Amino acid sequence: MRRVFIFLLVILSVFQLNAVTLSFGNTSVDPVAEHPGASSGLEGVYVFRSLDGVSCTVGGIPAGAAVRWELFDNRGASFATAVAPGLISGGAGTSTITELTSDRGYRVYINDSPVISFWVIDYSAHPCTVRSIEPAAEQVCGTATLSVDGEAPRLSYCTITGRSYELSRDIRLEYRTQQPDPQAIRFITTDTVVSLPYVQSTINIGAPLCDTQFHLSADRFLRAWGEEMQLTSSMLTASTVDAMVTASQKSHDSDNEIGADDSSVELLGGSAPAEITFEAAVTDAAIYHEWLLAKDPEFYDVILRTSDMEFTHIFTDMGTYYAKFTADNAMGSCAYESEVYTVSIGESSLLCPNAFSPAGSEGVNDMWKVSYKSIVEFECYIFNSWGVKLAEFHDPSQGWDGRYRGKVVNPGVYYYVIKARGSDGRQYNLSGDINIIGYNKK
Repeated sequence: MRRVFIFLLVILSVFQLNAVTLSFGNTSVDPVAEHPGASSGLEGVYVFRSLDGVSCTVGGIPAGAAVRWELFDNRGASFATAVAPGLISGGAGTSTITELTSDRGYRVYINDSPVISFWVIDYSAHPCTVRSIEPAAEQVCGTATLSVDGEAPRLSYCTITGRSYELSRDIRLEYRTQQPDPQAIRFITTDTVVSLPYVQSTINIGAPLCDTQFHLSADRFLRAWGEEMQLTSSMLTASTVDAMVTASQKSHDSDNEIGADDSSVELLGGSAPAEITFEAAVTDAAIYHEWLLAKDPEFYDVILRTSDMEFTHIFTDMGTYYAKFTADNAMGSCAYESEVYTVSIGESSLLCPNAFSPAGSEGVNDMWKVSYKSIVEFECYIFNSWGVKLAEFHDPSQGWDGRYRGKVVNPGVYYYVIKARGSDGRQYNLSGDINIIGYNKK
């Protein structure tokens, strides 16, 4: 029976707690409320246009209950002090405090149990006094600095445990900048909005990448009360440089090139000739720009330089090459340097098969092709035993289908002569037999 009574008492207490209400009187405009969550122990944080004459009433108090108000600061509710009785009045189911202190928390007890806690801020004690914003005379690469005449100081509140949190003013700074579009490899001018929790003598943000003005609207409290402040700066000339760079290699479609079908290889280069396109896009402030191609990673031995945003280079010689893109503004005060692209061209290889079966199973050993890598010059001639030239080609990816004048030749022994040069300078002078084995002649 006693357990049931305790359980009913708990239910009654919860019901009383949930029935408690909080309201404010004598306010010219409604306060802006922030609800920080149950872990704070606060029902809310209330920002008033002014606390002059404002009263606070707690309702839903059971008849005959004892009510106590306490005031706490940044040390938390454990260090709370009692509100002077002369500031408290009661009514039917209500208790009212007739004077509130800014930047303080209040906690209300009913029958010695805390039922509600909240924090109040007088906006007029922390007003936004920003009168103008202008780009600072000196700008640092990567950062835009605005000089502020006036301020909008920090606002903060404390939980019942004394933990301090900043209350953002949501001061909106709007300007234009440029954003990368990787798909199109270009920069797009866009509108950007930054929310500032407060403002002091200077504002530092990531530098806009195009010329722009700054529009400041302050703050969310004035916005809620229909008194939002609007300011516009003079034009800032962009000086910060950014760029976007890519390097793409033309794929080789030949099935007889060594390594051509290795999709796991992500490095540039491989088998020569390697055709690679380098492309860049820059922001508005980039007046000077250049691609560099060198034989050393320090770029002392530069073999090519171009101011073109896009260029294609065919690598034919074995070795390792390095490419990078640089850009700078007109004053030389803000430079960009890309990552270094490494291109590795391997040594050459050339192998010749000695048999195939033309007009046999389609796609199965029905073409005579060399197996090669990094062959930059090539010529091949096919002869019969009488010395008649049956075919010739000058691309190692090509081959002989076993035909002469449109007809498949008879099985037997034929001969090839190859002259070629590799990316490593190696000269190939090859000759040998080609055995055409059984097939279904067509």
